[in-house]
Amino acid sequence: SLAAEQGSVEDLELEDVMKIGYKDIRCVESGGPEPGVGCAGRGVITSINFLEENGAYEDIDYVSYDVLGDVVCGGFAMPIRENKAQEIYIVMSGEMMA
Repeated sequence: SLAAEQGSVEDLELEDVMKIGYKDIRCVESGGPEPGVGCAGRGVITSINFLEENGAYEDIDYVSYDVLGDVVCGGFAMPIRENKAQEIYIVMSGEMMA
């Protein structure tokens, strides 16, 4: 992830991680730790905190998080747990790689 390359999120700017797309949709891919090393759930917490602290949520109507349903380290459930969601939609699939 960019934070790993830079050393920490303190060395990043919002423009480094957010891309503006079609109709000014703001997109961020937070990535995660190397598989088998660290806690990917912690990455969700760090990402959302970074976005909040750097004003990514200003002047927008909707935020969509695509996170796993597991509660590994508690991080994947953070948007729900910390009242960052007014509505929650659960999408499931029987597909192996869904």
